[in-house]
Amino acid sequence: MPTDRLSTVDEHVERIVESLVPLHPYDQPLLEALGLPVCESISAPMDLPSFDNSAMDGYAVYYDDVVSASLDHPVHLPVVGEMAAGQTKHIALSPGTAVRIMTGAPVPQGSDAIVPIEWTDGGIASVRITQAPQRDQHVRHRGEDVQTGDVLLEDGSILGPRQLGLLASVGRSQVRSRPRPRVVIMSTGAELREPGTALGHDSIYDANSYMLAAAARSAGAIAYRVGIVSDDPGEFGDALSDQLVRADLVVTSGGVSKGAYDVVKEVLSELGTVSFGEVAMQPGKPQGFGFVGEDATPIITLPGNPVSSYVSFEVFVLPALRRMMGRLPYRRPMVRALCSQGFSSAPDREQYVRAQFGIDGKGAHVTPVGGHGSHLLGDLSEANALIVVPAAVTSVQGGSQVQVLVLDRDF
Repeated sequence: MPTDRLSTVDEHVERIVESLVPLHPYDQPLLEALGLPVCESISAPMDLPSFDNSAMDGYAVYYDDVVSASLDHPVHLPVVGEMAAGQTKHIALSPGTAVRIMTGAPVPQGSDAIVPIEWTDGGIASVRITQAPQRDQHVRHRGEDVQTGDVLLEDGSILGPRQLGLLASVGRSQVRSRPRPRVVIMSTGAELREPGTALGHDSIYDANSYMLAAAARSAGAIAYRVGIVSDDPGEFGDALSDQLVRADLVVTSGGVSKGAYDVVKEVLSELGTVSFGEVAMQPGKPQGFGFVGEDATPIITLPGNPVSSYVSFEVFVLPALRRMMGRLPYRRPMVRALCSQGFSSAPDREQYVRAQFGIDGKGAHVTPVGGHGSHLLGDLSEANALIVVPAAVTSVQGGSQVQVLVLDRDF
């Protein structure tokens, strides 16, 4: 990354995304692939339904036998058998008889209509039918949903609950997809303490690693939160080396600015495979990206202020994870909304302003939340969106249209 000028956000995103490749796909159990793209085109190996079956609890009949049934002139038929879902026996229906049948049970051979139990007296030995069905009514015919050879899923389709249900319904127990990226999250700083422990007068609780690990999981990755790493270069280097064995991506927070104890920048700069620089954005200006270890594991280094760290995750890490999972688009789409109040923006920086986004009868609207400080985690927790102000804009007027990243939405 050049150090004589600030990179744009787009440049840094592209640098990361273009340097990564999707993880290699393999067959996975269905539930493990939830939210991932399928890496094969899947055709139906069977019909759905695979046999004619009843859509109702009732009686399987010959249509001609009951066509005249009414409340005033009911039809009486002997019940010669019963069919329940999952039974293996086969029944052939003779004209002038009925078979008691349950929802999902195979329709007896010869039957061409189902009389719902509500249209009968519910008889067991014989049945009184007071309303006539239409021919083929309440019969689910073989192949009426899916036929053998039909394309169920195209390569690249996202495997949601409905798609996984479809695959299970045709007997698939596994599906070929890319694995979830394993993301190691590391926070650095001698001032950090674990939640649940005592604080000193100059220490703070480590919020970043929890926030980033949660964000990685929400994005579909497997997140490993590493304990706090101090500002000692040797300790950081050892901790990083230990974690590479289980990492497809490493994300650090803190230690990337220009201070005397910025251990991440100090250690990784010596490797020559990680570049550091500044991006024209606020918050989140100091950034780093590169590769570490024998397997060239990608690493994205984020600033330590909580808001800067979270915004940087949204802007840079999320596209990296989606690239590794083979999901498109890589970047969260922006929407336009009416800004309820005006505010100023730093010159020559793409500004990310915490906000509340909503939609009502008048359309999409957004309201800034709190101040611009990079430490204001309380304001961040109240936000569900980020207003994105271009670098050339220094003032946003109330009532104007703005671009918005709506958080916590799948895309």
